[in-house]
Amino acid sequence: MSRTAPAVPTAAAPGEPARTALRVCPLCEATCGLTLTIEGGRVTSARGDRDDIFSRGFICPKGASFGELDADPDRLRTPLIRENGELRDATWEEAFDLIAARTRPLIEAHGPNAVGVVLGNPNVHTMAGGLYPPVLLSALGTRNIYSASTLDQMPKHVSSGLLFGSATAIPVPDLDRTDHLLLLGANPLESNGSLCTAPDFPGKLKALRRRGGTLTVVDPRRTRTAQLADRHVAIRPGTDALLLAALAQVLFEEGLTDLGALAAHVEGVAEVEAAVKDFTPEAVAAACGMDAEEIRTMARELAGAPTAAVYGRIGSCTVEHGTLASWLVDVLNVLTGNLDRPGGALFPLSATERAPRPAAPGKGFSLGRWRSRVSGHPEAKGELPIAALAEEIETPGEGQIRALIVIAANPVLSAPDGDRLDRALAGLDLMVSVDPYLNETSRHADVVLPPPPPAQSAHFDFAFNALAVSNQARFSPAAVPLEAGLMDECEIHARLILAVSGMHGAEPSAVDDMVVGSTLAKAVADPHSPLFGGDAEEQARLLGGRSGAERRLDMMLRLGPYDLVLEDLLQAPHGIDLGPLEPRVPQILKTRSGRVELLPGPIADDLPRLRAALAERPAGLVLVGRRHLRSNNSWLHNVPALNGGSNRCTLHVHPDDAARLGLEDGATACVTGDGGSVEAPVEITDAVRPGVVSLPHGWGHDRPGIRMSVAAGRPGVNVNQLLDGSRLDPLSGTAVLNAIPVEVVPSP
Repeated sequence: MSRTAPAVPTAAAPGEPARTALRVCPLCEATCGLTLTIEGGRVTSARGDRDDIFSRGFICPKGASFGELDADPDRLRTPLIRENGELRDATWEEAFDLIAARTRPLIEAHGPNAVGVVLGNPNVHTMAGGLYPPVLLSALGTRNIYSASTLDQMPKHVSSGLLFGSATAIPVPDLDRTDHLLLLGANPLESNGSLCTAPDFPGKLKALRRRGGTLTVVDPRRTRTAQLADRHVAIRPGTDALLLAALAQVLFEEGLTDLGALAAHVEGVAEVEAAVKDFTPEAVAAACGMDAEEIRTMARELAGAPTAAVYGRIGSCTVEHGTLASWLVDVLNVLTGNLDRPGGALFPLSATERAPRPAAPGKGFSLGRWRSRVSGHPEAKGELPIAALAEEIETPGEGQIRALIVIAANPVLSAPDGDRLDRALAGLDLMVSVDPYLNETSRHADVVLPPPPPAQSAHFDFAFNALAVSNQARFSPAAVPLEAGLMDECEIHARLILAVSGMHGAEPSAVDDMVVGSTLAKAVADPHSPLFGGDAEEQARLLGGRSGAERRLDMMLRLGPYDLVLEDLLQAPHGIDLGPLEPRVPQILKTRSGRVELLPGPIADDLPRLRAALAERPAGLVLVGRRHLRSNNSWLHNVPALNGGSNRCTLHVHPDDAARLGLEDGATACVTGDGGSVEAPVEITDAVRPGVVSLPHGWGHDRPGIRMSVAAGRPGVNVNQLLDGSRLDPLSGTAVLNAIPVEVVPSP
């Protein structure tokens, strides 16, 4: 493969003063404000912005490494196209010409489903990823849509859709005001939070305890979060839904339910009582590896607290009953009167959400509107399980995926059975990757479109503001001018849309103009819109911003609930505080009944599977994942400051299991699951409960052809190679990544 030297920004000229710029960190869900020091067009340091209205100066190692990530010499700085089997540097024109020339004939010959799209985690950390993929999917018309959600959060989307009528109506714990937090399968001291945007999550938990509140952590590992807790429950992995059902059963049995102000907006309480009656603490205790009396105590404490919130995340989602566990989290919040009240779990109201309108029944939420072609997996939220991607590429017939567009995703490492997917990707007719690195997935692409470093892009958090523990809005203009030869990430996306939609050669602004025109035409005709009765063309002329993306942001703010425009955010570089979370029921509800539907049909239909789990016991070891403060899946492993120290790909084993299996600390063990085997160094620790082993997610940088020198120097092993993709949560299609049975033996 040919490669020219990367055009890394040069150091400051002698005597040129350093300057500072503000930026919201895009490296995890906490969205902390940063103060960047810039010298000669390069970010030389990053510290917390003490005046940021949301993060107040908090920073973690990821944010502190912003400059190192930004200037990574392994980042691609020119497009790549494949010729004669090898990737070569290309111009932007060559790259988009190739996409246009090969995509449309495929669609015309085989239909829109011949093109698949994979969206990765980093999409929600950029403006481009928040604005353009929906337009791309609409232009393609494909049903072959896959994302990181079915490796992480889809159970919460499904349970919220069924309960509240909207898959994006996700309540978050009111961390700053709650008296009691029950936290399951989450380790925010390492992850900084997930589906709960909260800078300085550790500080908020410590403040909870200082004000006399209670923190209970349910986790098979004694994580840093568990060490902080008043009570750590080392549950057997994969049994969170059983525990939650038992807590609900105790509330009913002991007369501890009190829906409070929410009672008039909830239906199905009696049906839930009947549904959980078999899940007594005594019935679930053995399966959960817990004491029945401890379960009763947890239920009483939850009901007796002045305010309380139940919060479950990845460890309770990526298991066989992930949707049921996510549902039961909110059932408990409802039954204790803590849903939609201060100190409980509340629905954020972001600045770019459409302005509130009168409460009324909605269309509700449906599952399984179509199914995957090969195995018949039902769609959820318009997506198919990413665990099914390989078979959809490999299996001939009508609807076979022949081309794939991968945006900021690395499914070879993040999805089950990466070896199979690796082979499948090699057989595609066309693959396009939007990615700054040549990684384990993008190395198969025919075209690689690299976005610029984050300091060279404007930033606004569309997704995370809708999950924030305090309503606020912050906008970051690009801190550094776009480097010569690079293309703005929003323009990359716009040109990609034009190339696949038959409009190749049009100005990229045509994409934004189309969205603005269509949105404003609907807004001025909507009696509940702030722009009702206006002139769409006049409203379009009023929009500010230096780019199409910024004009669209300005439009969304104008259509939002706070009477804001983009200029307001530009005049408030540290952000605008929009106030604490407030109750939003019934306005938030979009169910057909206009009420919280506490026992939706699909949930009721899945409960027999949970009852069967009462009698199940693991025959041997089960494996769980783990997070590290210096990591975010696979995409930060090429930053030297983050790839070292305790951030290691080791197998955590309890001393009792190590002695029984003949494993030695520092020696290598062979771990075998449904999908294959991996070898990893053993780290003996009592931080995991007996019968449980742990490997981190996102490693395995040992494939040929990648250009990630730091990651390849410490490759680790791909834990998802232990999976064959057959274990899924049936309601959400989410891959079971935790509580999977494995065999562990010493390596020869």
